[in-house]
Amino acid sequence: MSLLVQRVSETLSSNGALAQAVAGFQPRAGQTDMAMAVTQTLEQGGQLVVEAGTGVGKTYAYLVPVLLSGQRALVSTATKALQDQLFSRDIPRLVEVLGLPIRVALLKGRSNYLCLHRMEQARHSAESAQPGAQRALAKIETWSQATRTGDMAELTGLDERSSLWPLVTSTRDNCLGSSCPRYRACHVNLARKEAMASDVVVINHHLFFADMAVRESGVAELLPTVRVTVFDEAHQLNEIGVNFLGKQLSTVQLLELSRDVLATGLQLARGLVDWHALTDRLEKSSRDLRLAAGMHRGSVRLRWTETLPEGVEGSEWTPALQNVLQALAQLQNGLETVAELAPDFQRLLERACELSQKADLFSKVPDPEGVRWAEVSAQLRLIESPLDIAQAFSALTRPVQAPLVLDHEALDDEASDPESIQALMAGDPRHGSDPQATQGSGVGQRAWIFTSATLGDEPSLRWFTEPCGLTSAQVMQVSSPFDYAQQAALYVPDHLPKPGDPGHAGHVAQLVVEAVELLGGRTLVLTTTLNAMRAIGEYLQTRLDPAANVEVLVQGQSPKRRLMERFREGAGDGRAGCVLVASASFWEGFDVPGDALQLVVIDKLPFPPPGDPLFEARSQRVTREGRSAFADHALPEAAVALKQGAGRLIRSETDRGVLVVCDTRLTTMSYGRRLVRGLPEMRRLSGHAEFLSTLRQFTTDATSWTTS
Repeated sequence: MSLLVQRVSETLSSNGALAQAVAGFQPRAGQTDMAMAVTQTLEQGGQLVVEAGTGVGKTYAYLVPVLLSGQRALVSTATKALQDQLFSRDIPRLVEVLGLPIRVALLKGRSNYLCLHRMEQARHSAESAQPGAQRALAKIETWSQATRTGDMAELTGLDERSSLWPLVTSTRDNCLGSSCPRYRACHVNLARKEAMASDVVVINHHLFFADMAVRESGVAELLPTVRVTVFDEAHQLNEIGVNFLGKQLSTVQLLELSRDVLATGLQLARGLVDWHALTDRLEKSSRDLRLAAGMHRGSVRLRWTETLPEGVEGSEWTPALQNVLQALAQLQNGLETVAELAPDFQRLLERACELSQKADLFSKVPDPEGVRWAEVSAQLRLIESPLDIAQAFSALTRPVQAPLVLDHEALDDEASDPESIQALMAGDPRHGSDPQATQGSGVGQRAWIFTSATLGDEPSLRWFTEPCGLTSAQVMQVSSPFDYAQQAALYVPDHLPKPGDPGHAGHVAQLVVEAVELLGGRTLVLTTTLNAMRAIGEYLQTRLDPAANVEVLVQGQSPKRRLMERFREGAGDGRAGCVLVASASFWEGFDVPGDALQLVVIDKLPFPPPGDPLFEARSQRVTREGRSAFADHALPEAAVALKQGAGRLIRSETDRGVLVVCDTRLTTMSYGRRLVRGLPEMRRLSGHAEFLSTLRQFTTDATSWTTS
C-alpha cells in the first residue's frame, strides 16, 4: 500500500480527520471506492471515468486524493455555482482539516471580470443615457475602487442580462491585450497570474475549451499546465466543447462591433472617418440578415446542408449575407486609416477581419465532416461545428510525460504578459525553470478524472466516453447510498392522453393542480418544451385555488437564481410551499434537499427534438456505422436526460417523494423497460388513488409512509 493510498483511506475512515472535524461526515463505501480509484489514477496516470450517484460524496472522493497528492491540479465544473462552492467552501474546508499548505485560485471566463478600460469608456456610450444607467455606473465605479478580484459576482444588484454588463466587461473579441492602457491593473491578468502561481485552480468547462481554442490558434495559453485535471459535472463536456471548437457568427457580434466602432471613433477620431455611415451600414445589413432567416416563434434551428439554411429564400439570404461582407470590408478600410492612432482601433480592425472571415465561411458550402445550422431567435447565430469532441479531446488526453511544474517564485511582474507565461510553461531557463528539477511528483503520465452523477444508461458509460474520445479510459459506477425503495415512488398515470395529443399539457396541468393542493406546493414540474412550460405555468397561475396559498414560479419570469432561492425557502410568511414550472437548465444542477421538494412531475420522455440539425447529423453518422439511430443514439440521450430530471427528487438520506412521468410510453413500449432500468429502484404506484394517498401521507404523519 502506497503512502498516498494509506493517507486517503485514513482521512475518509470513521476515525479520520474528516469524521473528527466535519459535522455530519460519515464514511461511505462508495465514496472510499471512488477515492481509491482516483488515487490509483493519480499515481499511475491515465483516464478515469466515474459515475457517482447522488449522495456518494464524489466531491470529497476526488478532492481528498488530489489535495493529499501534492500535485498541481485543475478542477473544472460546468456551472459557476459549483465552481464558487468548490473555491469558497469545499476546498478551504479540506485544506484546513488536512493542514495542507496549498494555494488555491479561482479563474472564470473573461466576461466575469470588471474591465477597467471599458468602464472608463462606458459613460460615453449610448446605453449610458438610459434611465438609471448613470446611477448604476456610479455604483460600479465605487465598487471598482474597493474590489480586489474584480469578479462581477461580488457586485449585487447587477444581473448578467443587464445592458450595462457588456459595457464594463470584456470579451476575447474586444480585449486590447497588452496594448490596453490598464493592462497592468487588469483583473483578468491578475487572476491568471494568481492561477499560474497556485497549486489548485478551479475553473469551468467553458474556460477550459476557450483555452483549447486559443492554444490551437497559436496564442499563449490561458491556464497553467498541470499533471492532474478533474472534470466534475463531466456529462456536459461534449456539448460545451462542440460549441467552442466550431465556428460561429452572430448578429450580436456584428451589432456589438458596430456599437464599439461608433463609440470609439467618435471619442478618439471624430471627423477623420464618417463613423455613422460605416456603422449604420453594418447595423442595417446585420438586421437584414436576421430578417432573411424568416419569422419564427421562439428559438429554432434550421438545417443547413447546402449553400443556405433550409426554409429561407435564397433571393433574400444571399444578397443579405453579401451586404454584411461588404459592410465589414468598408469598415475595415475606415479602421485602417486610423489604426495607428490608438490600440483600440487596431483591435477593432482585427475584430472586423475575423468576422469577415467567418461571414465568408458561411457564404460557402458546409464542411462535410461537421454540421452547420442557423439558430434563429431574436438574434441570428450561424454555427458550424464538429459532431463531437472525440478527435480533439483524445489528442489532448493521450498519454504524455508529466508536464513541468512552474517555479512559483519566477512568476514576478515580468511574467504577466502572455509571452513570458508561455516561456515559463516551456521551461525557459531565463525564468528559472529547470526541466529536470521541476518535474511533478513521480514521472508518470498525466491524470484525467471525469465524474458526474449521470454519464450513461449502461455499465460501459459509452454515452459519455465515445463522443469524448475516452474509449480506453477506466470506467466505474458507484451507486447512490440512498434507499430509493423506501424513500421514493414512481407513478406513470395511465389515464392521460398520448404525448402527441394537443391536450396533453392541459391534462398534465390538471394533475399538478390536484397534487399541489394536497401537498401545499413542494412540486417541481419539468417540461421538454418551452411551449408546454408556458401552457402549464399559465394554467397553474390562473386555475390553482387561491385558498391553497401556493406560489407558482415559472422559468423566465424571474432570474434563475431568484427562482431557486425562493423555491428552497418553501413555506413561510403565511404562504405554503412553491410549485416551479421549468424546462432546460432546471433538469440538472437544481439541488433542493428536505421537504421543500417532494414531487417531481415530468411531462414527457425527454427524447431529443427530431428536427434538431446536430441530433440529425449524429443520427446519420450512427446509421452509416451500421447501428440503430434510435437504440444507439436517441434512446441513450433520453435515458440520461430522464435520469437527470429524476435526480432532482431525492437529495439526502431523509428525503422522500414521488416521481411522476406523464408519458405512457414508459410502460407500454418495449424500450420503456430500458428507461426505467436507468432510474433508481423506486417502488411503483399502481394507480391514481394510491398516488393521491401517498401525497396525503406526506402532509400527515412523516413515519406513516411505508413500502407496503
